[in-house]
Amino acid sequence: MTGTAPSTPPAAAPFLDALARDVALVLRRMGGAAHQRDICQWVAALRRQRGEPVGPDLPVRVREVFDRYRDWFFRPFGEDSVRWALAPELA
Repeated sequence: MTGTAPSTPPAAAPFLDALARDVALVLRRMGGAAHQRDICQWVAALRRQRGEPVGPDLPVRVREVFDRYRDWFFRPFGEDSVRWALAPELA
């Protein structure tokens, strides 16, 4: 992988860190891989369940997290794919 984000999230972006943890949790619950649309929907449901606000920009933020934390997530069917997966060492 061409590294971008560190394996341990930086403290400077707490919202992105929390969102990255949510994406990882959702992917674990979904067996390690899923379509990006389903991941966004599950993350939204998880946040609503906790009483957190879910804005219309959540799918954009989830995609940003996915791109930022490339050590955590990858596209198993290539970069043009919309299927995302959790890195094997985190699954």
